[in-house]
Amino acid sequence: MTDPADLTFRHHTDVEEVRRLLLDIHAEVRGDFGLMSDPFYHVDRFNERLTGYASRPGWEAVIGYQEHTPVGYAFAVPLGENTGWWSAMRDPLPEEYVRETGTRTLALNEILVREPWRGAHGAGAARRIHEELLSGRTEERVTLLVNPQRADGRLKAVYESWGYKEIGQQQPFPDSPVFAAMMRDPLKAPTGA
Repeated sequence: MTDPADLTFRHHTDVEEVRRLLLDIHAEVRGDFGLMSDPFYHVDRFNERLTGYASRPGWEAVIGYQEHTPVGYAFAVPLGENTGWWSAMRDPLPEEYVRETGTRTLALNEILVREPWRGAHGAGAARRIHEELLSGRTEERVTLLVNPQRADGRLKAVYESWGYKEIGQQQPFPDSPVFAAMMRDPLKAPTGA
């Protein structure tokens, strides 16, 4: 078993410092789950989305390492005032709930962990990377999208155990899955969550 207590973290705000590493981990992890034949998960499409996310103010990535080996990453960006994030909701949410200021909501765009650090033998590596990313953030809340069909709903259940609640469904790209939109409010998880 790997020990997540041994993880160290590096924060990045310049995507070019870590682009190749993010693309490589994406291909490895999505390949582990047999998703690389789906055009939505193809490396080129992911790279396009990564470029879009990283071009927005406040983008940040955290990469976890055990010794000098990259374990996984998470990256996020605040939702700007004119965000299109909420426009893909299947059922619209109240206007006040989706009103963004650029500092209200952090969108967790991606979190991936390599196989040796996943599941029970990873003992919390994904959560440690996730919480490290959120630890320095000042937004009020954090949102993410998860495919509720993946892993028979277990992945969604993991996010729920981290304090997220489903707020609806959305399909942000014509060829993307229909995702469960989840929110954790406040940004920091309650003690013991």
